[in-house]
Amino acid sequence: MDINWNIIAVVAILVIILVVLTIRKNQREKKKLEKLLNNDFKKAEKTDVDADDVANEK
Repeated sequence: MDINWNIIAVVAILVIILVVLTIRKNQREKKKLEKLLNNDFKKAEKTDVDADDVANEK
């Protein structure tokens, strides 16, 4: 059985390209998600602390 190195080389190159493109896309999505999570939060309400209420329950 003869090994066809041309076909193996083409498949290997396609697999490497696929892996590289997937990693790059994930990095872009990670940056977008990180930016979204950093900017998409509700600021906590500032309330005055009651000295008699140690637990500061609302």
